[in-house]
Amino acid sequence: MNKLQAMEVFVQVVDAGSFSRAADQLQLPKATVSSLLQQLEQGLRVRLLHRTTRRLSLTADGAAYYERCVRILSDVRDAEESLSRTRASPSGRLRVDVSTGIGNHLLIPALPDFFARYPDITLELGCSDRPVDLIEENVDCALRAGELADSSLIARRIGVLQFVVAAAPAYLARHGRPAQPQDLAAHRCIHYFSHRTGKVYDWEFARGDQRIALNTPWNLAVNDSVAYLRAGLEGLGVVRLASFSALPLIRAGQLERLLPEWEVGARPVQVVYPQNRHLSVKVRVFVEWVADLFAAHPDLRPT
Repeated sequence: MNKLQAMEVFVQVVDAGSFSRAADQLQLPKATVSSLLQQLEQGLRVRLLHRTTRRLSLTADGAAYYERCVRILSDVRDAEESLSRTRASPSGRLRVDVSTGIGNHLLIPALPDFFARYPDITLELGCSDRPVDLIEENVDCALRAGELADSSLIARRIGVLQFVVAAAPAYLARHGRPAQPQDLAAHRCIHYFSHRTGKVYDWEFARGDQRIALNTPWNLAVNDSVAYLRAGLEGLGVVRLASFSALPLIRAGQLERLLPEWEVGARPVQVVYPQNRHLSVKVRVFVEWVADLFAAHPDLRPT
């Protein structure tokens, strides 16, 4: 038995929560995964996992051994990468998850620079506004906007999303322009709702000491940022957009900014990754690259 391989399989099974998902992520037959775990338990003469038809759970011995395995495997990878860094650029598959808007408007246009620096990295870029489970779906890191719901993730703040309120010229020709936030009660607003809760988010406005939170009227709500932007461009209503995607369209005349004297909220952006996931060289270089990308953008740099 290859002890290091067995330890890696054990850690992956625990992280994935099932033998089948671990086998898929490791690209091994399920029977091989099960056999390596059995051999590991036989060699240690302890049971590491409680197995039922519905779920897996760690025994007390398994929990202690899991923590040791994570540290050992991390040390092994560090030792290998400390040598490889002097010989070659980072390489291998990197799985990153981002929102559709950030992926389309920011990351993808900048990727030629990333691949010029790191040509040996193969990037799998998941673009979706659906929050993913990084461990279950075997994602190395993700960009998340807003406050984190999962406190088990390690987060590095890299920027801030600023927002503006805007509408298409055709919509404004039909319905007029709001002069203050309260005027939006007489307008059609397009809303964004949460994938996780289905909640429609309030719009918040600030000017000096004034603070206003509005649940504006709406007849359309979506949960995808590309669809949301398209609805605004088609003149279906007033939209609240991240400034990095809205301002180029405003300059091009496709949208008109509304209520410019009001601040329309802000949300922090973080790169997140699991606490028990080894931060490989390829993840490190991506995190540094995307942090520099945000820092160089006037509408995204951290405050």
